[in-house]
Parts: sequence; C-alpha cells; structure tokens
Amino acid sequence: MNQPRIITMGDSCLSVVFDETIEPAINARCIAIARSLESQMAAALRDVVPTYNAVTVHFDPLHTHRNSVERELRRLAADDSAVGEREPTPVEIPVTYGGEAGPDLAAVAQFGGCSEQAVVQLHSAMVYRVYMIGFLPGFAYMGSVDGRIAMPRLETPRLHVAEGSVGIAGIQTGIYPCDTPGGWRIIGRTAVKMFDPSRSDPVLLKAGDRVKFTVV
Repeated sequence: MNQPRIITMGDSCLSVVFDETIEPAINARCIAIARSLESQMAAALRDVVPTYNAVTVHFDPLHTHRNSVERELRRLAADDSAVGEREPTPVEIPVTYGGEAGPDLAAVAQFGGCSEQAVVQLHSAMVYRVYMIGFLPGFAYMGSVDGRIAMPRLETPRLHVAEGSVGIAGIQTGIYPCDTPGGWRIIGRTAVKMFDPSRSDPVLLKAGDRVKFTVV
C-alpha cells in the first residue's frame, strides 16, 4: 500500500487518499477513519464521506482549524492497528430477475457466454460488500461481481431507470433508490426501499454492510 496523500478540496474540505484500487482492506481502513473522526470531532464536522479508497472531510471552519483536521487525518491514516472490522449479518434483498424487471439480463448472459439462469445464480450467490454510498441518496456501490458477468455499463445511459432496479457495472452492483437516468445493466428489481425519508434513518445500507440478493 502506498503512503496516503492529503488533498485540499476547498477552504473547508480535506481528503485522505489511499491506493486507487478496489480492495476490502483499504475500504475498511477508510471506514475506520471516518468512524473515528465522527466520534472524536463530531462538533467540528459537517460531513465525513468514506469511499472505496478515500475519506473526504467537510469541516466547520468556525469550530476548528484546517491544520487540526489535517493533523488528525494524518494520525489516523498512519495508524492501521484499530481497523478490526466487524462481520455484519448480510442484509437480504429479494430480487425479481429478468423480464420487464431486468431488461439487460439477456445481454449480460450473452456477455458471459452463459444462460440467463446462470447469470441469476452467479449474481445471487455472492455476499457483497457495501463500499460506499453515492450518486443518489441511498445508492450503495457493492462488489465484487463475479468476473464472468461483470459487463461494462451502457455506452449511452437510459433516460429512465425504475426505483429498485438492480444493476451491474463492471465488478460493481447496485440498487437504484429512485426513478432516475442511469447507465448500469439492469438485471432485476426489488421492492425494498433503499432510501425512505419517512424512516428515522432514511438510508437502508451503510458503508461496510454486507448484502445478499435472494431470488423471488
């Protein structure tokens, strides 16, 4: 692993960046740093965003100094002794695969040189790690998809993808939390709501969670 880099993202935002790879160990370290910051500097922070390989910190310059945040970021980034990650019980997401719910299932099967049923079996056999939340409220970037069905996203995104659509984009899989344009290969749909403002915690999945898709 390369030495982490501290990048200035603005007058009240810093980011610590590790190797630019999708690795569970790097992601676990980012999540651990984010949790430590949230517990130690909560009053001075506006938001902390862990991603695949980085942690971006939005701080309140009226409550802390940039140098203080940077020192804490460097300290946490250099300390990998407390990464110890829990192994959460997977969240089960029931999915209806194919048909109107999964218009790209046949294309993914062709890409993988297998049947549509094989695509369903390969996709639902994995326990996926939630690496980060982004793009839309509650959109969980999960991996890693079996390489045989890791089809690249569409060259031209659709103008409309239905809420609950389950897609593949390379080694990533995800669930659209609302109706939106999107370019992932849609292979199914779930009725589980990824984002619901009426819940006490609107976002269903968090970075570090595990997900298991089940076949309806």
